[in-house]
Amino acid sequence: MSKANKEFFEALALMEQEKGISAEYLAEKISNAIITAVKKEYGGREIVFCDIDLEKQKMKVYVRKEVALVVEDEYSQLTVEQARVHKKNAVAGGHIDIALNTKNFGRIMAQTCKHVIRQGIKEAEKGQTLADFQSRNRELVTATVERIDPKTGNATINIGRGEAVLLKSEQVPDEVLREGDQVKVYVVDVKDSEKGPKAIISRTHPGLVKRLFEMEVPEIFDGTIEIKAVSRQAGAKSKLAVYSANEEIDAVGACIGQRGVRVNKIVEELAGEKIEIIKYSDDPVAFISEALSPAKVVSVEILSEEPKTCRATVPDSQLSLAIGNKGQNVRLAARLTGWKIDIRPESGYYGEDEE
Repeated sequence: MSKANKEFFEALALMEQEKGISAEYLAEKISNAIITAVKKEYGGREIVFCDIDLEKQKMKVYVRKEVALVVEDEYSQLTVEQARVHKKNAVAGGHIDIALNTKNFGRIMAQTCKHVIRQGIKEAEKGQTLADFQSRNRELVTATVERIDPKTGNATINIGRGEAVLLKSEQVPDEVLREGDQVKVYVVDVKDSEKGPKAIISRTHPGLVKRLFEMEVPEIFDGTIEIKAVSRQAGAKSKLAVYSANEEIDAVGACIGQRGVRVNKIVEELAGEKIEIIKYSDDPVAFISEALSPAKVVSVEILSEEPKTCRATVPDSQLSLAIGNKGQNVRLAARLTGWKIDIRPESGYYGEDEE
């Protein structure tokens, strides 16, 4: 084996080892590029071949020509006499393979290989990053804060093989991120753009809370308890509706844990964000009543199925609790249930006259 050939195969092995890029992948790309480059010498005819054998560490570049009685195309045909220089028993109508001396186009090969390897690395890394991102789509990822943009507040986060930008709008309000911090982010979506794979990440998405509970509560992870819905005002409060088909299991209690140990771990991870866990019901009246917790609900009247609107009546003393600070409680209940909820005090209407 020539020194050049030896270095070529060593380079492929090194790429596979250091970059995790398949040697077969690079060999195929290089083979195609060499064929393209050499074809120019043969009028662009589809007669050039390049075989790269990684196992035997051999490379063969050759042209396949037709043996003809009369040569009509000097690029792709040979006379019988010309063919027999390469193959003694060549006959008209057959074909022969003529090995090319790679030294004759060594410069072209070297440039081609360098270009293909560079492109191959880019494409392979892009493919690996995309696959890595896709494997994490809709998942919770522990990532490292690489840098913070002082103007926008956007944080560049290192996720596995690539980077993603955590927009300021997707960060928890009042949360201060610093370079080097380990943070949990939720991968909302993955897109493949011209600039490369892009992971859309968030710290405010309800999916973050859902995945944290799946990690902390084994019964959710194994499917015994199901999270039916999550609504969230990041940094302030989240509501979680849970359900178990097994009537012997207290779904709410399991999520809270003994002395609140399970839910408290999640609250700590979310920097003190309040979490309210309620029991899900297929009955909209029961579900809406639960969703307005911690307020006690006297009654729920379904006003319309499409759009979904209802009126919830609560004791006068529970009115502010049901509505919540700046409407937070009723707003989260509405998101959780999918119903527009009109809160009314038990004593009658307020702030308007009933006709």
